[in-house]
Amino acid sequence: MPELPDDFEPHPARDAALASMHAVEAKDRETWLSLFAPDAKIEDPIGPSIFDPEGKGHEGTEAITAFYDNVIGPNESVRFRIERSHAGGTHEVANVGTITTTLPEGAGVVHTDLVICYRVNDDGKVVSLRAFWEMDKVRFDA
Repeated sequence: MPELPDDFEPHPARDAALASMHAVEAKDRETWLSLFAPDAKIEDPIGPSIFDPEGKGHEGTEAITAFYDNVIGPNESVRFRIERSHAGGTHEVANVGTITTTLPEGAGVVHTDLVICYRVNDDGKVVSLRAFWEMDKVRFDA
């Protein structure tokens, strides 16, 4: 169960973010994928990275599925701790917190401090997930 601040009140984008966190923590690939609109885009992290060398993001169902299968799915576990959440209008939210990822095959634990922003459409489907974090600032436990 994600750790949330006391003021994590219902809001369309916050609700989608919470559903995303629950699905990732439960390793529920199909539920997680169902949260996204067909033309959605994920930038996690924003810009070039080991997950996205060109820094263009993962756009559309096929690319988002590959992102889950290659980046999220292989991990032993992923846990979210959200410290603050800031809604913007009716369609966006920025969550500030830490993701703790237990890597596969005993490779260690990674703590990633980030701001993760979700934008949803009128149907509550995620159209944009943008995560602000820096690779050189992640913390590793062996």
